Amino acid sequence: MSKPSLLRRVLSGIWRGITRIRLAMSNILFLVMIALIYFVYIGGAPDPLPEKAALLLNISGTVVDQKSEINPLRALMSAPTPADHEVLLRDVIEAIDFAAKDPAINSLVMELEFLVYMGISKTQEIFPALERFRESGKPIIAIGDYYTQDQYLLASFADTVIAHPMGGVALEGYSSYNNYFREALEKFSVNMHIFRAGDHKSAVEPFIRDDMSPGEKEVTSRWLNNLWAQYTVQVEKQRDLEPGAVDDFVNNFTARLQSAGGDAAQAALTAGLVDKLLGRREGNDLLVELVGASNEDGLYEAVEFERYVARKRPLLAGDEGDRIAVITAEGSIVPGEQPPGTIGSDSLARLIHDTAKADGVKAIVLRVNSGGGSMFASEIIRQQMLQAREMGIPVVVSMGTVAASGGYYIAADADEIWATPSTITGSIGVFAVFPTFEDLLQRVGVHTDGVGTTNMAGSLRADRPLNPDLVAALNNSVDFAYQTFLQVVSQGRDLSIPQLDPLAEGRVWAADDALKSGLIDKVGSLQDAVVAAARLAEVSDYGVEYVELPLSPRDMLMKQLARSVGSLNLWTPSTASTALSGLLGSMREAVEELGSLQDPANLYMRCVSCGAVR
Repeated sequence: MSKPSLLRRVLSGIWRGITRIRLAMSNILFLVMIALIYFVYIGGAPDPLPEKAALLLNISGTVVDQKSEINPLRALMSAPTPADHEVLLRDVIEAIDFAAKDPAINSLVMELEFLVYMGISKTQEIFPALERFRESGKPIIAIGDYYTQDQYLLASFADTVIAHPMGGVALEGYSSYNNYFREALEKFSVNMHIFRAGDHKSAVEPFIRDDMSPGEKEVTSRWLNNLWAQYTVQVEKQRDLEPGAVDDFVNNFTARLQSAGGDAAQAALTAGLVDKLLGRREGNDLLVELVGASNEDGLYEAVEFERYVARKRPLLAGDEGDRIAVITAEGSIVPGEQPPGTIGSDSLARLIHDTAKADGVKAIVLRVNSGGGSMFASEIIRQQMLQAREMGIPVVVSMGTVAASGGYYIAADADEIWATPSTITGSIGVFAVFPTFEDLLQRVGVHTDGVGTTNMAGSLRADRPLNPDLVAALNNSVDFAYQTFLQVVSQGRDLSIPQLDPLAEGRVWAADDALKSGLIDKVGSLQDAVVAAARLAEVSDYGVEYVELPLSPRDMLMKQLARSVGSLNLWTPSTASTALSGLLGSMREAVEELGSLQDPANLYMRCVSCGAVR
């Protein structure tokens, strides 16, 4: 064997040196992370809670059922966007419930200026907790500068709504707009081969059209109008407004603004959407008087809800008896092991299996918030749910904002299905997508040629035209998958195929329509689903356990670091930044959507428009 050249030996030595430096830097960074967490979270005792204070509901970012995994290094090195911060829905609800019974908390104040998105479904789940707080005799006040539509729905529940004299209330209604890529794909010579079952399966429309199809407009308009009707009725009820008052405010906003001399805050006050217009100092003085206590800075005494629930929850924990386990399935459904915020078939199936076998677990509530994804991955999860039921463990599904396509597929065999009043569900349909780039490659002078041993050999190459035999095979596979979907729903929901036909073919339904048709059993919150699970398990004295995949010590450390890094970053929203982040967010979601297409058979159950409500 010949001796390596001098140049090769030098380059190899340099590369080994770089590798050693890289490993050393990684170790140093890891030690710095440990030190940071120690000083931030362990280095000092927590401050005591005030003896008299308001609970401050200052939700920031996005409200979710399950927090997504955060890369600590990325969080440390890049500036956060408003939507990067996530708040658990159950933290909000539990904080309000704890405060309702806490004599040290005499009021609840909502400061929602940093709330980016929560949605009507999650807001409706908070309302019962706010009602329980109000029944305790304690007032609820909302104070802010300028209320977005999402913020205002929650604020409308307050006894008193305060806006800044230079603020206002921005209501516009619900919409669902998507980007369409047919013309762009043609210009780039990308051939998208689409196979679908279900005339209303709109997930593929962005690839084959430049606009929304008439059928999709009809379906989408139905559930959008349903959601907006719920929004307006809720606001009008809480604000004691005449029916139709919210629509009148939105549709005649220009005229109302003109009548108020361009003063948006006065227009909101005149319409009855807010009760007072106060500057920040005047608003604080009012709250100091209401709460009856102020801190050393002269601000009204308040405890932030995340800090509050973190201090209160351990005091109420420790139930080792019978338990109802709550498992969260949030995000796109993809094969394999996946981090929180994405539904991995293997990781979720393993969690269901281990939970069903755990001592003391009498029932499982699967909280589904997903527009679907891989059919193969969905089937793995469904089979594991069936196995849990065979073990004598009742399984109840609680649908969040959306549980459609694959999200509905994994729910269909549950003992009971619960949905919030504004849950979007259905979308029973299947599609396959296979892009090829042979025309693009030929444009730049790249050609593909060769031989294969069979007609199908090399058929899955993206640099060749799609084999006619493969086209026929994919069409057959999609048809088979769709019939499988129908059979699963038919058996799980005790509906005949003729009964399912007008409900399927990709149609999307709001909760009340789904209830009438038998796609779901009940309308209610996650808490209602837990009670139902306990009833099915025939237990009355039980605790509720939120089950997550166990983390290694290193993973726990990294997760804690990510939280600490996120807490050190402050951001201030603006109209321009919010609009830009929304545009970039749409692009990011499109890229992530393509990245989630990992089904081994290229078969997908996905509802794209279901998550587009804004």
